Amino acid sequence: MRCRPGFLLPVHVLSHLFRRLFLARLADAYAAGRLVFFGELGALRRQQAFAAYLAPLRRKKWFVYAKPPFAGPAAVLAYLARYTQRVAISNSRLVRLDERGVTFRYEDYRRNGRARLRSMTLAPNEFIKRFLLHVLPKGFHRIRHYGLLASAGCKANIAHAKELIAAPLPAIDPSTEEDHAAAGAAADYRPPCPCCGGRMIIVESFGPGGQPRAPPSPHTGVKAAAQ
Repeated sequence: MRCRPGFLLPVHVLSHLFRRLFLARLADAYAAGRLVFFGELGALRRQQAFAAYLAPLRRKKWFVYAKPPFAGPAAVLAYLARYTQRVAISNSRLVRLDERGVTFRYEDYRRNGRARLRSMTLAPNEFIKRFLLHVLPKGFHRIRHYGLLASAGCKANIAHAKELIAAPLPAIDPSTEEDHAAAGAAADYRPPCPCCGGRMIIVESFGPGGQPRAPPSPHTGVKAAAQ
């Protein structure tokens, strides 16, 4: 199978190779007794059940996505290196450790303002169990998104994007400018965005005393935006 110009190997070959190596290493770890199953996965301790669990994965299509980075491989490695050593929770979020258990801070995204910052106390064994759920097996590294909106250059990228989209508007004949403005105001009643000046899209409407839905209904949003 030939690959596209500029690629080392065909994507289909990489997908099959990654699937074979991943499942083979997983089976080797199971045979060596390095995999432990608890709770609902306890049945996988039996070899036949584990083999039956992996069988559909050998027939499933796996996909490998690869593309050259914008700033070169060195920039990608420098960015990812900052996130390979962070696991689960930082020390600054730990409040105390006493006879009640471990108390730490977290954010409740269902609340707004200062009420979002809350604290939780867990028994030591429960805290350790939740902490270990975030620990990756040996040989794996935790990474975050790398792209246009990555936190490392998010502000600069957004500022540059705003500069690019702030191109001058095409010239309009002064004799017809007022007619175009009146016709546009009559046809488009949507309020302008206070940040970029573009017309905002209505995604939900509710009467006095009503409550907005979370998330907004897609059908209502499409209908309101199309009006």
